[in-house]
Amino acid sequence: MFKFKPNYPFYDGVYRLLPTPERVNADPRFTGKGVTIAFLDSGFYPHPDLGDRVLSHIDATSNRIIEGRRFHEPALYAWHGQMTSVIASGDGRMSNGLYRGIASSAHLLLIKVSTRRMRIKEPDILRGMSWLLSNYRRFNVRVINISLGGDFPSDNVEHPLHKIVRRLTDEGLIITIAAGNSGSAHLVPPASAPEAITVGGYDDRNTLDETKWQPYANNYGSSYDGTHKPEVIATAAWLPSPIMPNTEIEREARWLAPILRAESEEEINRLIWEGHRDLGIMPNYARQPDDGVYAAIQERIDNYKIVDEHHQHVDGTSVSAPIVASIIAQMLEANPRLTPAQVRAILTATSQPVEGISEKRQGAGRVDAAKAVAQAIESI
Repeated sequence: MFKFKPNYPFYDGVYRLLPTPERVNADPRFTGKGVTIAFLDSGFYPHPDLGDRVLSHIDATSNRIIEGRRFHEPALYAWHGQMTSVIASGDGRMSNGLYRGIASSAHLLLIKVSTRRMRIKEPDILRGMSWLLSNYRRFNVRVINISLGGDFPSDNVEHPLHKIVRRLTDEGLIITIAAGNSGSAHLVPPASAPEAITVGGYDDRNTLDETKWQPYANNYGSSYDGTHKPEVIATAAWLPSPIMPNTEIEREARWLAPILRAESEEEINRLIWEGHRDLGIMPNYARQPDDGVYAAIQERIDNYKIVDEHHQHVDGTSVSAPIVASIIAQMLEANPRLTPAQVRAILTATSQPVEGISEKRQGAGRVDAAKAVAQAIESI
């Protein structure tokens, strides 16, 4: 019998992808209740895991910025923002609570900054951040996540993105920014702003066994004032993320996921036949599938990174940053009086170095959510 396998690391023959809270030791008593996180990203989709907690969707694709809640198109540009917002703050309803985000009770403000040509340049990021500077009080925003990068490295203190990060931080907002994934010894604005909490990553190999952990190719370096970047790292690989609803991948995942779990050839063949239209398999091949059909299905499972009917796995500091943002939401729920400087100090003090990763790549080390929240409480 052909045995289908997921393409993520698994152990003892058990196909299981670790939930994010488990990976970073999150305290389940805190869910970001009462905290609003703003996400700047290429676009968004109102995934069911976000429930009714989206305060507003802001279309900042041009200088004519539009506020509202209408963002229902499952477009390609919306996938990245859906990923970051749901991984941080989804309530896990599409997985029976298994893949819940750490800040599953937080409110969200979603700011789309990609242009109509689906590009994101520094002026686009600046436009979204400037709107937020003028409007954050209306939505009681405390945390900002930016899983986007600018155009070129800069050590200019007056760079517009450095200045806007500085102004937002002065207003009391805490900003997490992805370091980038090229492994380069430089960062681009806004990640190079000293006031930002720049987040790198590590590969936990889908296990809590630290001896198996590996480095991740995040960017690193220093800001214009010599502040080391990244400040911390968070898990950056094999992370469960929602498949975009109402897409071709979701239609195929309805069949690929149960095929992956099937325990007999009879069950596999039945599923292939019943789903052959969605899977694009010709009837004559689906009636009596051979090794070629099986291999093609395995290739799709691998390419789509299938976890289950509604989830695929993802990687990158684009994911590490919102994980840290969700931990900060827990900290602020526990102690709303924390300042940006205090949050930074607590996160770095409670992080743990990961063996085998140079200090320049990991800063203070991997975040420990429960320890960060505990120290936030002690600071009251």
